[in-house]
Amino acid sequence: MIAFEDVTLRRGARALFEHATFTLHDGQHVGLTGANGCGKSSLFKLLLGELGVDQGELRLPRGLRIAHMAQEVEASPASALDYVIDGDRELRHWQDVLARAEAADDHDAMVAAHAEIDQRDGYNAHYRAGQLLHGLGFAEDELARPVSAFSGGWRIRLNLARALMCPSDLLLLDEPSNHLDLDATDWLEGWLGRYPGTLLLISHDRDFLDGTVQQILHIEHGAIHAYRGNYTAFERQRGERLAQQQALHERQQARVAAIESFVRRFRAKATKARQAQSRLKELARMPQIAAAHVDSPFDFRIRESEKVSDPLLVLDDAAIGYDGRAVLREVRVMIHPGARIGLLGANGAGKSTLIKAMTGQLQPLAGTRTPGTHLAVGYYDQQQLEALDLDASALTHVRRLSPKTPEQEIRNFLGGFDFHGDAALVPIRPMSGGEKARLALALIAWQRPNLLLLDEPTNHLDLDMRQALTVALQAFDGAMVVVSHDRYLLRNSVDAFWLVAQGRVAPFEGDLDDYHRWLAERVRAGTGEDLAGDEPVSAPPRAARDARAERRDAAARRQRLTPLRREVERLEQAMASAQAELADIEAALGDASIYEDSEKARLQKLLERQGRLRQSLQADEEAWLEAQERLEALAGELGLSA
Repeated sequence: MIAFEDVTLRRGARALFEHATFTLHDGQHVGLTGANGCGKSSLFKLLLGELGVDQGELRLPRGLRIAHMAQEVEASPASALDYVIDGDRELRHWQDVLARAEAADDHDAMVAAHAEIDQRDGYNAHYRAGQLLHGLGFAEDELARPVSAFSGGWRIRLNLARALMCPSDLLLLDEPSNHLDLDATDWLEGWLGRYPGTLLLISHDRDFLDGTVQQILHIEHGAIHAYRGNYTAFERQRGERLAQQQALHERQQARVAAIESFVRRFRAKATKARQAQSRLKELARMPQIAAAHVDSPFDFRIRESEKVSDPLLVLDDAAIGYDGRAVLREVRVMIHPGARIGLLGANGAGKSTLIKAMTGQLQPLAGTRTPGTHLAVGYYDQQQLEALDLDASALTHVRRLSPKTPEQEIRNFLGGFDFHGDAALVPIRPMSGGEKARLALALIAWQRPNLLLLDEPTNHLDLDMRQALTVALQAFDGAMVVVSHDRYLLRNSVDAFWLVAQGRVAPFEGDLDDYHRWLAERVRAGTGEDLAGDEPVSAPPRAARDARAERRDAAARRQRLTPLRREVERLEQAMASAQAELADIEAALGDASIYEDSEKARLQKLLERQGRLRQSLQADEEAWLEAQERLEALAGELGLSA
């Protein structure tokens, strides 16, 4: 149990939070939220012992093992796999002890070291580290690459894998999904759901918080408030509290009136029908979520182009790639005004490549890119932050785009992005990543695009800004194509999905839940690793099917029942064989004579075989559980016995 008792923490003269009293119980999964700069990372430093309390007491259990994800990693010649295994320091210590014992031919020390390594599942370390790296999007041939060969975002993934590799009682994760794609985020959510220790998670991804935590600690106005339940429950509880403040309640009602007015005016108009539906979705959810953000400092809209073409952009039979090598082939897409498209697909499948081709930065290797006469692209990716002039202010950035616009008009616009007063006038160099991301988005919004191309626009943004961006995208009448791991933003801003996989781009007839199920089915079927490959992927099934298609599917499932039963039986036989051989090995290791000098080679072979068998047995057990679950689920659907 970890206890904060009347804790106050200051940064200089300013109190980050005061008189904080709460308890983290063993095995509890807790989300830590609050605006940027409120003290979330400083609270982590308290737990890590890097900071001390200014008042009160922080009580930690003796011997508490803490793992945390570093935000930076220096270049290292170590391979990705070894770097991740290095996260288990105790294992590395005993491996070093074993190496020294072998060099000294100290058999007693060797036996003790082997026992310690075995206790820490050290003989499966490479397998476990490889599983973590695969889940986070690393390909098999990348595991041996040196850390120095990876870019900054991929090094952050390595740090995450390293933290997950470390045995821990308390796991501290600060924005772990920030550099992940949708598939890796989904995998991480599942992994954390199975984590048995205490988890303290900083995240600005509301869906990710909903899937991983059961309590929220929210820092605001110098205090830490505890809320039971996930993030959705927190929003409802906090919203109820904020709604009691009359001024905030009136502001929310004004938003409701604006939505209802829009729907009344445009619901029957074909070109506005989807936008009207988006407003209705927002209105339906507002009592549960929006009230938690009515005191947000962000309130902006994306200015729209006065001219438009139809279609806005066409890619016809395009091959898209780099240095003469196509990543995507036979791309045939047409973007019309008002289209709202989300891109799905595994990391490396080509989503960002497709976006770059749409911008015109990447010319097709074959085929054509045809822009509309009045195409005006607003493009955002992480490189837009690097292109900012660090010595210029936010006001100067906008003024360079529109030198004749009155200063007050620009200042009013920037105020919607929380650049008020002097914040709009100072150089941006010392700003945080979140502040620079807000400015980059403001510059796009100012330029009146009719096609938004957004590649992970929520990275570095806090929850209030993500909510404001979602609302602004709902109100935007132009077209948009979005890549994002933020499922809430996707659900509430796009109307259709395209799947980028195996060198092709195809419509995905379903929603994010359908995509999750489709992806899980491919992984269970053993085809998940091919999602970024070169062979064409078949289009996913439609979410709604006619009766004939359902009957065909039912027949296909009946045919699959027998192979599933055979697979379960095969795995049971394999596990029984491995367990029998392990029993023989453990009996041999229990014989004192095996540790004599003459038996050294045999002892080493037995230990290596034991490690391989345990790894194989673990893999077979996991495969058996999955196969059994699939068999029972399918049998249940068919009304049959498994």
